[in-house]
Amino acid sequence: MLALVLVLGIALFLWQLGATGLVDETPPLFAASARAMAETGHWLIPHVNGLPRYDKPPLIYWLMGLVYAIPGQEQWNPLGTWAARLPSALSVIGVMLSLGYTLLRWPQSSGGLRSACTALGAVLAFALSPLILLWGRIAVSDALLTGCLAVALLLFWQGWAEPSRAVWPGWAVLGLAVLAKGPVALALAGLTLLGFGLSQRRLGGLWRRLRPLPGLALTAVVALPWYLAALAVEGEAFWNSFFGYHNLQRFTTVVNQHLQPWWYFAPVLLVAGLPFTPLLLLGLLRALGRWRRRWNAPLTGGASRPEPAGSLASYAACWLLAVLIFFTLAATKLPSYWLPATPAAGLLIALTAAEGGRASRWALGASVALMGLLTVVLTLSPRWIPLINDPEMPTLPGELLASGLVLRAAVCFGLATSAGIWLCWTPQRRRWGLLPAQLGLVLFHLLAVLPMWGLGDGVRGLPVRTVAQQVLLARRGSEPLAMVGILKPSLHYYTRQVVLYEGISPTALVNLAERLQREHRQGLSPSSPEAQPTVLVVIDQRTAQEPHWLGLAPLELGRSGLYRLWRLDRAQLQQRADELRASGVAPSWQRPVPERY
Repeated sequence: MLALVLVLGIALFLWQLGATGLVDETPPLFAASARAMAETGHWLIPHVNGLPRYDKPPLIYWLMGLVYAIPGQEQWNPLGTWAARLPSALSVIGVMLSLGYTLLRWPQSSGGLRSACTALGAVLAFALSPLILLWGRIAVSDALLTGCLAVALLLFWQGWAEPSRAVWPGWAVLGLAVLAKGPVALALAGLTLLGFGLSQRRLGGLWRRLRPLPGLALTAVVALPWYLAALAVEGEAFWNSFFGYHNLQRFTTVVNQHLQPWWYFAPVLLVAGLPFTPLLLLGLLRALGRWRRRWNAPLTGGASRPEPAGSLASYAACWLLAVLIFFTLAATKLPSYWLPATPAAGLLIALTAAEGGRASRWALGASVALMGLLTVVLTLSPRWIPLINDPEMPTLPGELLASGLVLRAAVCFGLATSAGIWLCWTPQRRRWGLLPAQLGLVLFHLLAVLPMWGLGDGVRGLPVRTVAQQVLLARRGSEPLAMVGILKPSLHYYTRQVVLYEGISPTALVNLAERLQREHRQGLSPSSPEAQPTVLVVIDQRTAQEPHWLGLAPLELGRSGLYRLWRLDRAQLQQRADELRASGVAPSWQRPVPERY
């Protein structure tokens, strides 16, 4: 059975992993930092675009860098995406195997085919979550945190369910989670275990079994050396950026304009569970009901002392609620923050479907109705696809319609819906769990989503890669390079050059002229217009029509999609900057920007 889980994981997350380019905006920053580690041998602090990058701990960069260190990248990894995305994909596959093993080793229902289908259903309920399908193929640290935290929490539960099992592996893996994204892993694990102990009325027993004090010491042995070394080398800059901005400030205040209402994660929960959200909600309600009855029952009653090996659904509910509560309290909210809850959601969905009863049948029927609704929406795609209006992908609607991929997606969802109807109407359906419907969703991902991903990359990513090649052909010696207007970190990744990024406003032009003369960073030395008379500028067509960019007599060296490659005379650029400053436009590039690249 675990071999089948592995095959499904490879199909969903490794197949065509390197066929498309990096997705702007953040993944190229991770990939460029990791590649620089492999090429320079400086593995302590990530650097990108000539600046240190303090936003995340090093584990994701180390894993990417190890793959970048493999020889022959140009042949087997020409776009760089195999190396950059592989840690995320393997993290998700690791969670799939851990979920499958846990449910096979400690089945929560009668054994045989039914338990095997429940285990596989939980694996696919997790893997087919829209959030996992997306972030499992993106070169950022969220999937790695999800993987490390999920494995640690499952190891903790296994140690509770079977007292003879060692618990130290869970604490060691928790240390890796802290190296993946920081102290948030400790907070989520602590809230999960605290909630579970209280819900079982066995907090003392859980404490004695898991031995958190020596366990946290082991976690510190794994994670703490890098933090101490980074503090010793980088000092206050690292402390203020990593702990001050990327952890404390993100939790207590809104950063990067990610202001969301307090109930933001309620709709995220609904979307992340699709199309089995009704089963997820029912599983949560049942867990809350069990906790209420347990707390109302006397301690001597058998109902108040459930068998540890049968407590996985309650554990999963505590796990999911820990993520919900923690990030609801956080001021900054992003969809990716929900990823650590998705393994728990997969468990609840599959266990609720296997539990049976009228409520489960109704929840399954509602899930099938959702699949039917999505089938109708996809079938009507010729009506709504032309309404898509993305300035960065103006040709996308036409290409989607011409490809027929959305109608192919409708067929796959139709198959899943038909299988779901069969499950609802067949008395013996419980032994199959959710598998028949989930297999249709696997086809949906393989036959429709991945080709659409490739189509989108051709519209959005290929123009940046093309203009990057034009830069490499046109650049003279140490000629500086800038990108203004639409900012794409992948330009730095694909050119391997320091890129000065500025926006669309008049202030951006003044900033660029001044930065060329004054800014220091690795790979870039300031120069005067006399010493370096030209600068390469990648500019999008909308920005190029702004009044302050007109009349500079650029030499156009190439174009691709929305982007133009200009060679500008720096004397003219400086003259325009002086005119703007005389009119009251002041430079802003020296103001502190925590996430500057």
